[in-house]
Amino acid sequence: MSFSMTGYGQSSRHYGGSKIVFEVKSVNHRYCEIVLRMPREWNGFEDTLRRTVQQYVRRGRVDVVINREHEENAGGSVLNRIAVKSYLAAAEALKKEFGVSGELGLADLLTLPGVMENGESALATLPENSDSFQELLVNGLEESVKSLVEMRAREGRFLAADIAERLSRLEELHGAMSAIAPAAVIEFRDKLRQRLEALQDGTLPFDEHKFGMEIAIFADRSNIDEELTRLRSHFEQCRILLDSGEPIGRKLDFLIQEMNRETNTIGSKCNHAGISSCVVEMKAELEKIREQAANME
Repeated sequence: MSFSMTGYGQSSRHYGGSKIVFEVKSVNHRYCEIVLRMPREWNGFEDTLRRTVQQYVRRGRVDVVINREHEENAGGSVLNRIAVKSYLAAAEALKKEFGVSGELGLADLLTLPGVMENGESALATLPENSDSFQELLVNGLEESVKSLVEMRAREGRFLAADIAERLSRLEELHGAMSAIAPAAVIEFRDKLRQRLEALQDGTLPFDEHKFGMEIAIFADRSNIDEELTRLRSHFEQCRILLDSGEPIGRKLDFLIQEMNRETNTIGSKCNHAGISSCVVEMKAELEKIREQAANME
């Protein structure tokens, strides 16, 4: 399956009276570049979030924006589990170190400062080593990235279909040049003979040997069998790439360069109107394929 490098994905999560919105968009880029923008207090999660994106995207510039929005209709307070754990740990330490007796009950815990907080402040003060909050961020980002990948896959299918159609046209032009090439030498021979005969005034004999050597030199100089063979090989490799699940953008760009090289060589070697016409059309199709390949992952 082929993938485009452009796409967009979005998701959201609710946490402690706030809504966390994940937006991911990607555009063309030579390498895989990930740009993360989120609240400063969450920077401790950056490496984990970056690795999450890299699991799904291998090429392109990916902009990830994570915003926190306060939900006005979110009612009540939320339990600060970090504070509760701290109070319970302190109670155990008092027992062991000072021999203090008694139990810290539910009613006592609820009256301690910081145990119950409003949603927004609980989220804002959540420590960076919170595994539960990290899992929430990773799951939310993963959902938006999957949506991005689905969009990239849909566009990639259209790009691959367009390239495959243009490859078919290139193969048609290749077949036309293969058919014309042998006739080019015969056409050159007949035209050269006509010109020489028109210039003869009877004073110089017609040298068939030299005439044959001239035809042989032209046939060798204008032979395009090797170029046609390499082009056929490049076409096959392009189709294999389009059917693979690997990133193909760079490989496809290289093959297009090679096909352009072979096409230019054919145009310079064979001085024939029919082949020249095929060369011009082939170069135009290759340029269109290059434009499409620039969007491929």
